[in-house]
Amino acid sequence: MRRPLAFLLAAGLLTAACTSSSTVAPQPTATASAPAASQPGGAEAGLVLATTTSTQDSGLLDVLVPAFEKASGSTVNVVAVGGGEALTMGRECKADVLLVHSPASETDFMNGGYGVDRRLVMHNDFLIVGPPNDPAGIKGMTSAVAALKQIAYVPMAFFSPDDKSGAWNAVELALWSRAGVMPGGAWYQKSPQGPAGTLPVASEKGAYTLSDRAAYVIQKDKLALEVMVEKDPALLNVYHVISVSPAKCPNVDAAGAKAFADYVTSADAQALIGSHGLDKYGQPLFFPDAGKTDEQLTQGS
Repeated sequence: MRRPLAFLLAAGLLTAACTSSSTVAPQPTATASAPAASQPGGAEAGLVLATTTSTQDSGLLDVLVPAFEKASGSTVNVVAVGGGEALTMGRECKADVLLVHSPASETDFMNGGYGVDRRLVMHNDFLIVGPPNDPAGIKGMTSAVAALKQIAYVPMAFFSPDDKSGAWNAVELALWSRAGVMPGGAWYQKSPQGPAGTLPVASEKGAYTLSDRAAYVIQKDKLALEVMVEKDPALLNVYHVISVSPAKCPNVDAAGAKAFADYVTSADAQALIGSHGLDKYGQPLFFPDAGKTDEQLTQGS
């Protein structure tokens, strides 16, 4: 019998993981209901995937996870949080496998011995979007850094997600730093809505913001926002799958994590990734990259 997909709230999973004192050997073929208190890898919990909100909000997990469950007979419990929070879950042994897009933080995670078998899965990109009348005059610029300098110089309203742990925030802060700008003041506003929720806020206020392509494409018909800057290598948004290290986390479901990593980098899953969004939006939301190196991707080969 195929076991059900369970989407957990992060807080609930963390509480469950912290309060469990027993470990149950994985039983991939057993039928399970919603996970009870258990460490990752336990039979009741199933495989715990910590990932970012962008993979869930884009609908990609609604395609990939059931396909993996059908192929493997396993249950996957998805915890969609900020990228930093997902990596923290790995460090704290509260997840078996990660699907994240914070390369610098991922490198620290791997160097600390918390992860094994980090593989490139896919990418999309970030965009700077803004009102159609483009009061900052940045549309068509090829440098995101130069565009942000211009926005700050005018200045024009810019909305930023209040999401300190996420890759979205890390990319934005890196761009401001390269621009030599310390954003603040009346023109720089924090949105409490999270990354995807910031787009309608910026649209309503006639402001600029940073968005990943998937979030923008999904919402664009309801937004008074246009793409201003794109296809700058600094805006590349790269996703990796990382198995949590059994050496750091003895209770991790290492076999399940490897099976998931093998699946999302397989030809079947890569085809699903490459076609996701085509029927509904006329363009893919992600581009498959399994088998490439990070260097090949950044160099456009």
